[in-house]
Amino acid sequence: MTPERLDSLAAIERACWDELARAMREQGHAWRVMTLATADAGRADARAVVVREVDPAARALRFYTDARSPKVQQLRVSPEGLLLAWSPALGWQLRMPVRLALEPDADVLAAHWAGVESTGATHDYRAAQPPGTPVAHHAPERGEQAHFALVRAEVLALDWLELHPLGHRRARFEGGASSWLTP
Repeated sequence: MTPERLDSLAAIERACWDELARAMREQGHAWRVMTLATADAGRADARAVVVREVDPAARALRFYTDARSPKVQQLRVSPEGLLLAWSPALGWQLRMPVRLALEPDADVLAAHWAGVESTGATHDYRAAQPPGTPVAHHAPERGEQAHFALVRAEVLALDWLELHPLGHRRARFEGGASSWLTP
C-alpha cells in the first residue's frame, strides 16, 4: 500500500520535518540513520550517522561523534556537508545540504553526554586510539578519557524526491522559498 500523496509544497515541507522528528522517537524509522557526506582534501567522504536531535524551528539536526574522527577534522576545514535519508515506506529521498559545527555550549554538550552515560554507551567515546586506527584485536583498548563531540547540522535546504507508481515528483525548499523540480 502506498501512502496518500501530498499535493501542496507547504504540506510536503511540513511532512518532511514531521518525519524527521518522528525518526527521533521511533527507533526503527528509516531516517534515524542518515548518510553524511563531507569533503576530505577534495575527495568525497561519506558515512552513516545516527541523528540524535531534530529542531524544526531552528532547521537543525544533531548527531554524536568521537572528537578525533575524520569528519570532525573535515568540518573544521570545510563546514559544508550533505545529509541523505531514504524511506522505503514513504518512497521519499531527502537530501539536505548542511553547515556543520561542533556544539560550543558546554552545558548542551554535558546534557547530551549525561544521556549517553545513562545508556551505558560511553565506551564508544573512550577508545584509546582515534577512529580508523589499525588495531591488533577487534575489541580495542578503552581509555578513561571521553572523546565525545556533538555536531550541529544547520539545514540549508531540503531537496525532496518522491518515487511513486503514479509518477515521481521532486521539490526544493530553501530560504523560505519552495519550488517543484523535474525529478
